[in-house]
Amino acid sequence: MTAEPTEGARRPFGVAVAGFGWMGRVHAQAYARVRHHFPGLPLAPELVAVADEAPGRAEDAAAQFGFATATTDWRELAADPRVEAVSVTAPNFLHREIGVTLAHAGKHIWIEKPVGLSTDDARAVAEAVEAAGVQGTVGFNYRNAPAVVAAREMIAAGELGAVTHARFRLFSDYAAHPEGALTWRYERERGGSGVLGDLASHGVDLARHLLGEIEAVVADSAIFVAERARPAGATAGHARATGGELGAVENEDYVGALLRFASGARGVLEASRIAVGEQNNYGFEVHGTRGAVFWDFRRMNELGVSTGDAYQDQAVSAIYVGPAHGDFAAFQPGAAIAMGYDDLKVIEAHNFLRSIADGTPHGTTLRDAVRSGAALDAMARSAETGAWVEVAAP
Repeated sequence: MTAEPTEGARRPFGVAVAGFGWMGRVHAQAYARVRHHFPGLPLAPELVAVADEAPGRAEDAAAQFGFATATTDWRELAADPRVEAVSVTAPNFLHREIGVTLAHAGKHIWIEKPVGLSTDDARAVAEAVEAAGVQGTVGFNYRNAPAVVAAREMIAAGELGAVTHARFRLFSDYAAHPEGALTWRYERERGGSGVLGDLASHGVDLARHLLGEIEAVVADSAIFVAERARPAGATAGHARATGGELGAVENEDYVGALLRFASGARGVLEASRIAVGEQNNYGFEVHGTRGAVFWDFRRMNELGVSTGDAYQDQAVSAIYVGPAHGDFAAFQPGAAIAMGYDDLKVIEAHNFLRSIADGTPHGTTLRDAVRSGAALDAMARSAETGAWVEVAAP
């Protein structure tokens, strides 16, 4: 067995963050924690630089999190020889330019979903990463939950029999308030496809991760909050705005879709950002010829499992994940001790840094983003035409 590297043997590794809203903070915290949970990692990430165009935000981030340098121009990250990898957590409309530029500059990138405004954007970043020979990881974090890992293993092992149908839901209320500010998220030019790119992209990734490729979709979408007030200044998260000039919401609040998988299984995917009474209600139910498995993000460390030979009236058991499942052991010593959302990003950081150290991708890749984007594009076309649409080959 190869001994784990000692603290002194770990190579210092300069990382930066481009865009420092809430997700930028989560990435910075993940870099700070990753060595605590994965001591065998041969790279020791150091927070070298942070970039954000909002006045004072990068400086505040540097003071709070310990970045060595703060700037309002993300392009400085590409030119900085201390920076070896960058987290791209800026708004969607900047993903393509930042991702391609950084890859061409030889920087590894950890980029948030959906990687731009379209599949073409994701493909451009993927091609730039591949051409430059750097590593790229995408922020589809829910697949990292140990319970999701356990569910995938059960499905692959045939414990449910042949999968027949599944449902994926992503309901949230972050845009339910009519005073929610008209930020970039609600504009086609800067936010892209609304809830499709935001929440449904996670649902598509989970569906692909668990059940394989999606071949065709039929979908419907709607905008229910048609106007919002423009914010007076820079915003972060889901801020409120009152009294400002009203502007039109240009992208989807809701999407519902039927899915056909290459395996022959059928699926339902629903996502809403205006679901009053639903706070991060994300999850799935997968049914097979002999059993079923159920997961709710709000009970992240628990699975509902029904297996056996009873078929009718077969019981469902609650299974609490533990050290044998996924990366749970890196965080807790025994089953049913809770993990949280930020832990999933630590796992993601570990996969990213391990990919760089090994020269081999671990976890989600830019090609996963391209494939997911193709399914989202098909949903958008179907919502326009009302017809089934085949998912384009990546």
